[in-house]
Amino acid sequence: MKLNSHQLRKSGVGDSAKLQKEIKRNPIVLVLDNVLDTYNIGSFFRLADALGASKIYLCGPVVTPPNLKIHRASIGTWKWIPWEHFNRVRDCLNKLKTEGYQIVACEQGKNSINYQKTKYKFPLAIVAGSEMNGITENSLKMCDQIVEIPMYGINVSLNVLVATAIIAFDALGKLKS
Repeated sequence: MKLNSHQLRKSGVGDSAKLQKEIKRNPIVLVLDNVLDTYNIGSFFRLADALGASKIYLCGPVVTPPNLKIHRASIGTWKWIPWEHFNRVRDCLNKLKTEGYQIVACEQGKNSINYQKTKYKFPLAIVAGSEMNGITENSLKMCDQIVEIPMYGINVSLNVLVATAIIAFDALGKLKS
């Protein structure tokens, strides 16, 4: 089943709840660590749908669906992707660790690995940090790996959504090959 943007926007939560079990999901989840911009949150739902992700975890004092800006940015995909909110990201990461997820941070740092050289294990959780501050230090300590995208221009980083998309599609490509 494939829906275009018009169909997604018009679909109801009840419609998606009935059909979600039919959607094949990949063993990957996205963890948003204090991502505050509602348009970014909505776009993460759209990314999760494109990845066939199993779930999105929204962590911290963030806006959650239903929300008009999230709905617009996600083109309605928030109704089709399972999601859960945690007040504290560490509670989410602890849950995922007990479920056997490899936890990978999408972040730059002295211990980070080039995303192209990373060996992913599945199920996989990719953590994306806030637009201003990145991933919290406590969250980074809970991650199995820190993965970054090399930057060749004057800017030091990409938008959090774009960076997460590059890393997630690279990981899925390695799973599928």
